[in-house]
Amino acid sequence: MAELMSLHDAIASAVHDGDTVAIEGFTHLIPHAAAHEVIRQRRRDLTLVRMTPDIVYDQMIGMGCARKLVFSWGGNPGVGSLHRFRDAIERGWPHHIELEEHAHAAMANAYTAGAANLPFAVFRGYLGVDLPKVNPSIRRVTCPFTGEELAAVPALRPDVAIVHALKADRAGNVLIEGILGVQKEAVLAAKRAVVTVEEIVDDLGDRSPNAVILPGWTVAAIAAVPGGAYPSYAHGYYPRDNAFYLGWDEIARDRDAFLAWMKANVLEQGPEAFARHRARLAA
Repeated sequence: MAELMSLHDAIASAVHDGDTVAIEGFTHLIPHAAAHEVIRQRRRDLTLVRMTPDIVYDQMIGMGCARKLVFSWGGNPGVGSLHRFRDAIERGWPHHIELEEHAHAAMANAYTAGAANLPFAVFRGYLGVDLPKVNPSIRRVTCPFTGEELAAVPALRPDVAIVHALKADRAGNVLIEGILGVQKEAVLAAKRAVVTVEEIVDDLGDRSPNAVILPGWTVAAIAAVPGGAYPSYAHGYYPRDNAFYLGWDEIARDRDAFLAWMKANVLEQGPEAFARHRARLAA
């Protein structure tokens, strides 16, 4: 059952060196505060899984957390490249990382297979593309009923899933609504899950038709971190800080500028910094 605790304690209890860690959220509700805590606790040799690695993984890669990346798209959305990601791949700084690249459909189906405790995912896809030539995890299987050839990929079963959500109640049930990614599937596929939320409430209240409720039994730890998705956005709480994404392109281009920014804004800060961003954007 979910336990309410500080962000420091939630990450310390759930994320260990060498773990496979999925940090999910699609444009919306990206758990930056939790990723910063992983960086502050200097976790190493992580296999990082994410459908759309963007700034949050650029920071973790640049700070030496990652050994491998399993992903289906990478970039600074609306801006361009991830310069710390590129530096690791092209020049091995701070060290080389392995890559396992997939299509979005493969990642989504692989999480779903993991959530269902299946060994692999089967779907229609990877026809006429080159990814199977560079990713040996992509196979083809024949349907025993129709003879149709289908794509197959291994199930994703992370050691830890980390997501950000809007609310949790005191029983540990979690509300996500607005633009959804694969948070539900990642949490259900993982051995343990950490959720940061904008607030803890007595009752989750009314919800929209697309809302997802993660029951308390699916989550190991919940930490209240107002603003914890910044610079992405949290539906109903604060908007996306588009200026940050533009500014990150310049910060991340230079190793020294990147390290100085990380020292001032991550290593020497705590999760309370995110509440200030939320207050500023919501004003």
